[in-house]
Amino acid sequence: MQKKNISRRDFVSAGAIAAVSALGLSSGCTTELVKKPCWDMKLATSSVMLDKLKIEQVCKISQQLGLDALDIWGPFKYFDTKCDHLDDIKKRLGGKGLRELMNKHKLEVAAFTLYQKAELSQYWEMIRDYGGGVIVRSDRAKKSDAKDISKNMKAFFEGLKPEIELAEKSNSILAIENHGGGLLNPIDSFKAFVELNPNPKRVGIAFAPYHLQGYKKTPMTEFIKVAGPQMKFFYAWQRQGKKNPNSHQLPGFGAVDFTPWLQAMADAKYSQYLSIFLHGHGPVDETRTNVSKSRDYLLKCRKKVTPSPCRKV
Repeated sequence: MQKKNISRRDFVSAGAIAAVSALGLSSGCTTELVKKPCWDMKLATSSVMLDKLKIEQVCKISQQLGLDALDIWGPFKYFDTKCDHLDDIKKRLGGKGLRELMNKHKLEVAAFTLYQKAELSQYWEMIRDYGGGVIVRSDRAKKSDAKDISKNMKAFFEGLKPEIELAEKSNSILAIENHGGGLLNPIDSFKAFVELNPNPKRVGIAFAPYHLQGYKKTPMTEFIKVAGPQMKFFYAWQRQGKKNPNSHQLPGFGAVDFTPWLQAMADAKYSQYLSIFLHGHGPVDETRTNVSKSRDYLLKCRKKVTPSPCRKV
C-alpha cells in the first residue's frame, strides 16, 4: 500500500474532527471549534499632520509607513496648521478619483474629518462617490450639567437629524468626537449617548482620549467599555505635560501605556481604525519618523493583548 504524507495541519484537523464526532456534534461545527478568537488592530494617521503636502504625497508616505488607512481632513486652521485636503480632493479628483488614489496606495479612508465651519452638505456627494465611510464631526454643544445630560443629549440628536439623512444618502456613519468642554465628555454623557442614540447604525463616537484624561477618577478603560458598542473611530492620542514637547502626545512618546487601552478595545470588539495623532506637528521628516515609531510601539503593545491578532504583527 502506498503511504500518504500527512501534514501537521491535516493531522490537527483530523484530530479535531474525531473530537467532534466523540462529542456527538456534526462536522459542520469543526471550524468553529478549531478557529481561535482574534482581534485585528487597524492603524491609520491623519492627513492634517502632513498639511503642507498634496494628498498624493500624504498617501505615498502613509503606505511607506505600513499603515492601513488615512484620516482625511477638511478645512482646518490651528496656529501654524492649515489643512484643505478634502477641498483639494473635491476640486481635482472627486470621490471616484479618490478611490483610485487610495487603491493605488493600497489604503482605505479611515475617516473624513469635518470640523470647525465645514458643512457636511458640501461634501456628502463626494463621499458617496468614494463609497461612503466614517465622517467625524464635533458635537457643537456646550458641556451639560449632570442633571440635564439626558435632556441635552436628546436635543443634540434631534438637531443631528439632517446630517443623519446625509449620512444615509452617502452610505456613511457619523462619528461624534468627544471634545474638551463639549456635551460628550464625562462618563455619564457617554452612557446617555449610547442609551439615547436613535440610529446606532448611522451615528457613533469618535473617541479622543486626550480630552478625557482629566477625569482621573474614571479609568480610560471604563470610557472605552461604555463607548465600545458605538465607537467608530479612535484617536491614538494622549495628553502630554505642559513642559513636554508636542511629540509626547503620540503613542510611545508620552507617559501612557497603551496596552490596557488596546485590551479594552479588543474586549469591546472594536473593528474600526486607530489614528496615530497629535496637534502641533513638526516638519514632514520629523512627523514621518515619529509616526513610524508610534506604529512600532502600538504593534508591540498589541502583542500583549488577548485574544491573538487576526494577522501577524
